[in-house]
Amino acid sequence: MIIKSAELETVCGITSKLPVNTIPEIAFAGKSNVGKSSLINALMNRKSLARTSSQPGKTQTINYYNVNKEIFFVDLPGYGYAKVSKTEKEKWGKMIERYLNTSQQLRKVYLLVDIRHEPNANDKQMYDWIIGSGYEPVIIATKLDKINRSQKDKHVKMLREGLKLRKGTKVIPFSAETKQGRDEIYADIEAVLGLGNTDIAPESE
Repeated sequence: MIIKSAELETVCGITSKLPVNTIPEIAFAGKSNVGKSSLINALMNRKSLARTSSQPGKTQTINYYNVNKEIFFVDLPGYGYAKVSKTEKEKWGKMIERYLNTSQQLRKVYLLVDIRHEPNANDKQMYDWIIGSGYEPVIIATKLDKINRSQKDKHVKMLREGLKLRKGTKVIPFSAETKQGRDEIYADIEAVLGLGNTDIAPESE
């Protein structure tokens, strides 16, 4: 997948009207601090277009990144941050549900889960929301570099059982540090869009 251009085009807050796009959308969901911004940067071959932070709960909007002027990467609000009020959590949840239920161009949803830990209640709820909205998510198991290589299969099984994944659901282990798993995610996106080129452009700012 050759990344020729990538830019943040639209930011939607709680009261914003979602844009009516004419090109396909690929959405990324995941709890706060799961590495969502790092994944999106890795996929776009950019170091900091999607803002990363050591402070969880930073992504409070729906961010649309226009990639190659032919696809949007849609960054959904991080969920499950303990220091956010219940009211705020409910608003973010409604934002995500509204997007999943109303987007006309959404082609695929990727749910990010930390490979090191068993899925929590928020992860399970997010998975159920995605399924309930009519999408079969691909699970991206982030922070792969934080566990031993020999533990990978055991932890993937833990995620499958913890989320009660449907049979055949794809799980892609990924590391933002080593980029392991990126080519597999590219291939999956290309399959969704009917593309066939897996070349990767040099990293740029």
